Amino acid sequence: MTVLQERPLPPAPPAGPRHPGPGRGPHDGLHDGLHDGLHDGPHAARPAPPEPPSPEPPSPVPSPVLPPPPVPSSPAGPVAPSPEPGPPDLAAVRRAAQDGPSPAATEAQHAKGKLTARERIGLLLDEGSFHEVEALRRHRATGFGLEAKRPWTDGVVTGWGTVEGRTVFVYAHDFRIFGGALGEAHAEKIHKIMDLALAAGAPLVSLNDGAGARIQEGVTALAGYGGIFRRNTRASGVIPQISVMLGPCAGGAAYSPALTDFVFMVRGIAQMFITGPDVVQAVTGEKISQNGLGGADVHSAVSGVSHFAYDDEHSCLEDVRHLLSLLPANNRELPPAQPADDPADRRCEALAALVPADAGRAYDMRAVIEEIVDDGDLFEIQPGWAGNVLCVLARLDGHVTGIVANQPQALAGVLDIHASEKAARFVQMCDAFNIPLVTLVDVPGFLPGVGQEHDGIIRHGAKLLYAYCNATVPRVQVILRKAYGGAYIVMDSRSIGADLSFAWPTNEIAVMGAEGAANVIFRREINAADDPAAMRAQKIKEYKDELMHPYYAAERGLVDDVIDPADTRRVLVDALAMLRTKHADLPTRKHGNQPA
Repeated sequence: MTVLQERPLPPAPPAGPRHPGPGRGPHDGLHDGLHDGLHDGPHAARPAPPEPPSPEPPSPVPSPVLPPPPVPSSPAGPVAPSPEPGPPDLAAVRRAAQDGPSPAATEAQHAKGKLTARERIGLLLDEGSFHEVEALRRHRATGFGLEAKRPWTDGVVTGWGTVEGRTVFVYAHDFRIFGGALGEAHAEKIHKIMDLALAAGAPLVSLNDGAGARIQEGVTALAGYGGIFRRNTRASGVIPQISVMLGPCAGGAAYSPALTDFVFMVRGIAQMFITGPDVVQAVTGEKISQNGLGGADVHSAVSGVSHFAYDDEHSCLEDVRHLLSLLPANNRELPPAQPADDPADRRCEALAALVPADAGRAYDMRAVIEEIVDDGDLFEIQPGWAGNVLCVLARLDGHVTGIVANQPQALAGVLDIHASEKAARFVQMCDAFNIPLVTLVDVPGFLPGVGQEHDGIIRHGAKLLYAYCNATVPRVQVILRKAYGGAYIVMDSRSIGADLSFAWPTNEIAVMGAEGAANVIFRREINAADDPAAMRAQKIKEYKDELMHPYYAAERGLVDDVIDPADTRRVLVDALAMLRTKHADLPTRKHGNQPA
């Protein structure tokens, strides 16, 4: 039996990482490992061939043990090793999100005469009530340098707070970040706050100051706008939606404000248009400024897109707060009532002097409304557009009421295309949010003319007719003087569903004015008379006595009572109090198909 002598092991290689030599790739270590593993197999157990004996086996050389590196010291003692970098401090991150991109960007915003998004929210909401949502949201887009610029909030501040103690949701574009342009993350923040507002049943206010879609993000930005439009439409008539224009709003972005209930604009800093001045000039050759094309005065007086125009942001946001105080939180609630100091039975003696008995003389219907409502306080909607009809929110005995009235000071109070559209939209808003309607009538008819007919007075006038017929809120009509032709019917007559109709002793309800009627009915007699002028006057008197006396409609049940003008406030307060519990159901249907 042969005994093999144990051979000493070769010394171990020095400890430390293996450094690849020139030409060694990342997989060379794997090769080395595989190579070593293969030689650790069964062949390694074979006895090595005997070697000539040596007088004395070599002793293994121990590896040198190195002392630990010295810790640098300072006069105060040893310095601890630096900790590994961790996530940013939460307070610092929140500060960065609150402060915005830089002081220079804030100064640039102020230099344009504009407030920052957070300053605007501070003016809109009750102090200290704002709760921000997704303040630390950032975009995920890449390309065109976006990956290197990922600011907190992504250019829009969203959340909720209170106005006079009532919950209101808000989003505000931050023009300092990407010019307020909308990208995917930006849009998702707006979608979320819109969904929360609808779920909570509370008003939504948008403070708009953005440059449209973020071009670098392509179609995802456009899809973001689509989500906003869809939510605007779903919320329509469910919660109040208010758009406040405090900067540019171009292209498809302008359609979101158009879908909301009210649009506020500030002169000089806000513009809305589908195509800008450069495109207009390139296509049509018309040269125009941004404000001339889509400024606050244009949209509040010419196009009717904007309901209100202001000289500064402070007064604008103050009126937004006032409007919110007149609206319910949603369509399942009544508007907020408040105690009234103005007596409900106060007589309005001034009305007899304010309204001339002569149907041909003009007067200011606004003064009539001020005399009737609580403390003369009214909030007029679209005061600069279609002035021949007035649309007003006011209180009667502390309860919010919508008032539609002809304005004899403008176009004699006739109904035309713009007046019909303005009043129809207001009636629909009041009906959606449970605001009772009072209609003050002094209308000579629809405006005649080729332009009106060719521009569609029939379908536009039908919008007002449709809105009244579809309304289920309490509706009271008061006829002050004349109410002629189709315009009498359209101005919420009993025949289209007014709950109550009252008339002053000066009322004239007829198919047309007595002069026109006499000329048609008695044309032959007048022409054949020796004195046509005297015959015409006689026939006009006969027509008035027969068909236009103050009690003619009351005798036929088309007017519930003829009242003393001084009792108008008391009569309206009593009627609306009785109707406050009114409930009316419409036929089951998906929706109506209102005139275009």
